Amino acid sequence: MKEGTEEKLKQRNIKPTAMRMLVYDVLNKNKKAVSLVEIERELGDVDRSTVFRTLRTFQDNLLIHSVDDGSGAVKYALCDDDCTCAIDDQHIHFLCTVCGQTYCLKELPIPDLNLPEGFTFESANFVVKGVCAGCRR
Repeated sequence: MKEGTEEKLKQRNIKPTAMRMLVYDVLNKNKKAVSLVEIERELGDVDRSTVFRTLRTFQDNLLIHSVDDGSGAVKYALCDDDCTCAIDDQHIHFLCTVCGQTYCLKELPIPDLNLPEGFTFESANFVVKGVCAGCRR
C-alpha cells in the first residue's frame, strides 16, 4: 500500500483500511469522476456494499464529492486538500455526451447564488453537457 494514500486518508480522519486505500487509489488515478460500477470494475471481485460504505465515509469526511450528472449513476471525484465543500469550493462538472465521462472543472466555480431571504444554501449541482476535448479530436 502506498504511504501517500495512507497519509491522505489520515489527514481526513479516515482509518486507512486495505479497501479504503484501494478505493482512494482508483479515485486518485482517474482524472474524471467515476461511478460505483466503474470503481468495482477496476477493483475486480469486491463487495459492492463495502465499496459504497467506503465512498460514504470519504464523502462524510470531505475527501470526495459526488456528482449527479444526469447519466443515471452518481459519480465520485476527489476533493482538493483544502476543500470544505462550501459554495466557494464547488465547481462546474462537464458531462461528455459522446463518451459519457464526467469531468470536474475545478477552475470554474459555481456562479455566486443570491438566494432569497430565508433560504439557506446546502449544496449545488451544476452540470454542463457537450463534447469533451478527447471526443472532438
